Amino acid sequence: MRAKQIPSSLTRSKSQILLLFFSLSLILLSFLFFLFPPSDPAASSTTHPYPHPLIPPQTSFVASLEHFLTHKALNHRSSDDTVRSLLQDDVRMFDDRKFAKEMDWVHGDPYYPLNFPIRVYVYQMPNKFTYNLLWLFRNTYRETSNLTSNGSPVHRLIEQHSIDYWLWADLIAPESERLLKNVVRVHRQEEADLFFVPFFTTISFFLLEKQQCKALYREALKWVTDQPAWKRSEGRDHIFPIHHPWSFKSVRRYVKNSIWLLPDMDSTGNWYKPGQVSLEKDLILPYVPNVDLCDAKCVSESESKRTILLFFRGRLKRNAGGKIRSKLVTELAGAKDVVIEEGTSGDQGKAAAQKGMRR
Repeated sequence: MRAKQIPSSLTRSKSQILLLFFSLSLILLSFLFFLFPPSDPAASSTTHPYPHPLIPPQTSFVASLEHFLTHKALNHRSSDDTVRSLLQDDVRMFDDRKFAKEMDWVHGDPYYPLNFPIRVYVYQMPNKFTYNLLWLFRNTYRETSNLTSNGSPVHRLIEQHSIDYWLWADLIAPESERLLKNVVRVHRQEEADLFFVPFFTTISFFLLEKQQCKALYREALKWVTDQPAWKRSEGRDHIFPIHHPWSFKSVRRYVKNSIWLLPDMDSTGNWYKPGQVSLEKDLILPYVPNVDLCDAKCVSESESKRTILLFFRGRLKRNAGGKIRSKLVTELAGAKDVVIEEGTSGDQGKAAAQKGMRR
């Protein structure tokens, strides 16, 4: 294809720059949602970290999702990007359009892509991969009896791994409401640097029956891999949110070239097979925290109580992937101003973790 005429060194260099920019942007978005204290309405209106200074961003997944589904989702268009029948000519035509657009950018700006924002095309997938799964969570999250094998509430785990929702909701929001300003959503595929696949792999894993989930994974895989943009790059410019280590497991091998959004790398092979994940292509994004937001008043009140240098509360013994953690526990046990303790789930565990972090 014509795109292969670009020197490989230039393509590789450009891809690394774009991936670096995108990773920094995603991490920035995570912190915007969860770390910044709310704006003070009485403060000066000249400088604000949010598009709407009097309305700070929502940090509760449940509250944000409720508002999204009952207000914004009502205006959702039913059309999608489903490919009915794909011919080789379709891929070639897309490649020609993409190549022409890239050459315009390269010749039009000597500093391309440094002067350009990251351009992301968000696929419009059928509702069964997106909105229907969000509604499923919304209609069942109060069922507290639904637990994993280790006793963790299923819906709390989904919330912890909800970075896919926060990213998607920001990308598809009206430009005036978006937080992530250095990533631009484009509506023509040939203008995109990256393609975001908005499939909620964690919700489907935990809330669907096993065979139903596997079937939906296969359908999502076929839907994405039928796209001309996928066939052109073999998925190397596609972003998959696979943020829970158990999700999308049955079909991962078919999308190993893609950019994965992960909670960690797990080099032991317990969660990801060798060759599936790599620091060269994948991004590690933080968990959504299970503690209350510490606003400006909270920071002021807790500042004088900060007597701990390092605090950790969580599982001290993990599977094969916890070797480094166990060594840190051994090395730091008894060290001055260091608190390392076994964590527990539930409201008491949350309160203890929150108290410790604020010290």
